[in-house]
Amino acid sequence: MMKHLIALIAGMGLLFSISLTQADTLQIPVGAQTGESSVSLPNRGSSTQSVLQRHGEPQTRHPAVGQPPISRWDYGDFSVYFEHNHVVHSVRHHSPTRASE
Repeated sequence: MMKHLIALIAGMGLLFSISLTQADTLQIPVGAQTGESSVSLPNRGSSTQSVLQRHGEPQTRHPAVGQPPISRWDYGDFSVYFEHNHVVHSVRHHSPTRASE
């Protein structure tokens, strides 16, 4: 009886260890994480005037909040964050793509 119990426990342990070792690993190269875009983002320190000249009028201007005042301009593919009248950060909008199957 004891031999059967030990064999059963050993067999179950083997089954569990096999199922744990069959995981997939997804690796995305760093350059492929953001996707491709032909539009270059405004650089940190650029003025609101230079952003307007280069990219035109934004779709939406969010009013400044906080101290120092931080405002945001939204364009089609990206947003620009300003402190006073200078760029502090620019980010691309996430656009999910379907993986090829």
